[in-house]
Amino acid sequence: MSNDLQTRSPAAPDRTDPKQEASRYRTSALTPPVDVVEDAGGITLYADLPGVPREKLNLHVEADTLTIEAESGLSVPEDLKTSHTEVGLGRFHRVFTLSKELDTEKVSAELAQGVLKLRIPKAEHAKPRRINVEVA
Repeated sequence: MSNDLQTRSPAAPDRTDPKQEASRYRTSALTPPVDVVEDAGGITLYADLPGVPREKLNLHVEADTLTIEAESGLSVPEDLKTSHTEVGLGRFHRVFTLSKELDTEKVSAELAQGVLKLRIPKAEHAKPRRINVEVA
């Protein structure tokens, strides 16, 4: 790394104490980046969750709230001492407020290569529909 560019955390914890570092992993969480694509039929969310296996992914929909919680399958050995860590947290957490126009009973989810794909269709009452006009 050159002197022109240095990566620092403003209040970096003491990385020499493995117990303190392990505690930080358990209590902190990353906010995964999410892309949201809307079409006439609903919305699709793409969340980046690198290293997360299916067993450690929890999705919850309650009322109008969607919660994504996940934990990376990558563990840090207790005797490991790092001199630089770009992504050191193994937990992800993100909460969304959903529109009443979405049908939360029909949410589908796929996890492939570290990307979660959530499809939430629009409720029938919110879908565009064509109205036929009769000629009298």
